[in-house]
Amino acid sequence: MIGGLVVLAIVVIVAFFLVGLYNRLVTLRNRYKNAFAQIDVQLKRRHDLIPNLVETAKGYLRHERETLEAVIAARNRASQARETAAGSPGDPSAMHELTRAEGALSGVLGRLFALSEAYPDLKANQTMSQLMEELTSTENRIAFSRQAFNDAVMSYNTARETFPAVMIANAFGFQAAELFEIEEPAEREAPQVSFS
Repeated sequence: MIGGLVVLAIVVIVAFFLVGLYNRLVTLRNRYKNAFAQIDVQLKRRHDLIPNLVETAKGYLRHERETLEAVIAARNRASQARETAAGSPGDPSAMHELTRAEGALSGVLGRLFALSEAYPDLKANQTMSQLMEELTSTENRIAFSRQAFNDAVMSYNTARETFPAVMIANAFGFQAAELFEIEEPAEREAPQVSFS
C-alpha cells in the first residue's frame, strides 16, 4: 500500500513537472509572437507612410519616376512579406522573406532620400520633412521592437533546446523560431535622412 502511494506521488510530481515545462514553452512562444506583433505594428506604420512620401515627392521628382515606382514596388513586397510573417512569426522562411523585403525597401528608400537631397524645393517642403521625420522615428521603433522580438525568440529557443524541455518540445511540436536579423551588411545601415 505505501509503495503504491510512493509510486503515485512520484507519478504526480513528474506529471506536474512536465505540465510546468509545457506551460513554460507555451508562455515563451506566446511572448515571441506578441513581440512580433509589436514589430508588425511598426512595419505597418512604415508601409503606410511610404505612399504619402512618394506622393509628396512626385511633384518634384517628375524625372525620377523609376525610383518612385521602385519604392512603391518594394513597399508592396515588404507589406506582403509582413502579412505572411505575421501569420506565422518565427517561421524561418517567412522571416527570411521579411528580412529580404525590408532590406530591399530600405535600399530604395535610401535612394529616394538621396534624390531628395538634389532637389532643394523638395527638401524644404514641410510635408516631406514631416514624413521623413516620422519615418525616421518609425525606423527607431522598428529597431527596438526587433530587439525585443529577438530576445523573446532567444529565450524561447533556449528553453526549447534544454533538457528535459527538449523532450516535451519535440513531443508536442514546438518548432525553433527564427530571429529577425538583417542579412546584408549594407542593409544594417539605417536610411540617412538630412534636414539641412
